[in-house]
Amino acid sequence: MRYRLRAGFSRHGPTWSRGWGGLASRLTLGLALLCSALEAAPAGPQPRSAVGQFWHVSDLHLDPTYHITPDRTKVCSSSKGANASNPGPFGDFLCDSPYQLILSAFAFMKDSNQQVSFMIWTGDSPPHVPVKELSTKLVISIIGNMSSTIRNFFPDLQVFPALGNHDYWPQDQLPVTTSEVYNAVADFWKPWLTDEAIGTFRKGGFYTQLFESSDSSQPLRIISLNTNLYYSPNSVTVNITDPANQFAWLEGILEASSQKEEKVYIIGHVPIGYLPYARNTTAIREYYNERLVKIFRKYSSVIAGQFFGHTHRDSIMVLLDEEEKPVNSLFVAPAVTPVKNVWQMESNNPGVRLYQYDLLDYSLLVSKDFKAFFKTLNNSIIKNYSEMSAFVVLWLLVGRWCLLLFFFPGKGKEI
Repeated sequence: MRYRLRAGFSRHGPTWSRGWGGLASRLTLGLALLCSALEAAPAGPQPRSAVGQFWHVSDLHLDPTYHITPDRTKVCSSSKGANASNPGPFGDFLCDSPYQLILSAFAFMKDSNQQVSFMIWTGDSPPHVPVKELSTKLVISIIGNMSSTIRNFFPDLQVFPALGNHDYWPQDQLPVTTSEVYNAVADFWKPWLTDEAIGTFRKGGFYTQLFESSDSSQPLRIISLNTNLYYSPNSVTVNITDPANQFAWLEGILEASSQKEEKVYIIGHVPIGYLPYARNTTAIREYYNERLVKIFRKYSSVIAGQFFGHTHRDSIMVLLDEEEKPVNSLFVAPAVTPVKNVWQMESNNPGVRLYQYDLLDYSLLVSKDFKAFFKTLNNSIIKNYSEMSAFVVLWLLVGRWCLLLFFFPGKGKEI
């Protein structure tokens, strides 16, 4: 059966993973490794206390040009002239997100009636198109559109956003000082961020803000990093030791959080560590990667979670210390956009994540309460991990990171 995006995210009520058991028997070894690593990394205390929840969305990649037309090469600019495989009202696997798909994702999140404290949004609103097809004005307009869309669905929800490498023009070339994009986006995000956070953001595209909750006496600090400054294609930051002084700023914030006994969530777009689809290759420059690894190791007792996007792969990385013992976990969210490269075998099912955390210390309850919502594109039913017989877990031990990659193999087959 061929995939066709006929419907939005499931409205039939959420189903989700309740633990990592139930996968195909051939995955037993990988599953044992996963459980071992996650149990060793910071997790919720036993017995568990009251639980909080938050959403994580990433890589919306709106393509305003998407439309259904008999000429499959002209369905969307993001296909770059390739034939759209089977375009429907909610998109195609060779195209970025039509607005209807994004609306469907947020409608599903809202209608699921989950009690959440906040949302993390880790960037990339514009489409994957040639540089000449965008401009600073268009990029700003799209980010503003997505910011307004989120506020319309969740007018009272605290949102903590981060910039992606496509949230600039030309893409990837985010600067180390204030810019037209930084200033415009700061204005869009004023309803969510404090004046201090906005002021910092205008200077370099990053910020920190304390999350105050009546449900917990434990302070939680959000640190939104501009990891795009370290991204390999960013020619602006070549040979700069500390772009925008973000390393010094980050260490200062983490040291202060340690002294104040705060817990910290790190959010950003481009993740540190190795890419899930390229052996021994980091997304950010090796020097910057090593610098961040040292910082995150040093403050692993303060950092309760790390959350990124960019790869469009649903994956988890576990940071190892010098003795190769797990000390921290990093979660990379799936993308809302279904776009894939023409040479990519597996398809990208749009997805969002819902996390549960311990209200005492903000540790993530990953062993039994890690939930991911995927849209299976042929029938719109959301299935949990344990029900997907075609779901593959790839375990890689690479350098200082244990990488867990989740994907759906097959070419348009029903799962």
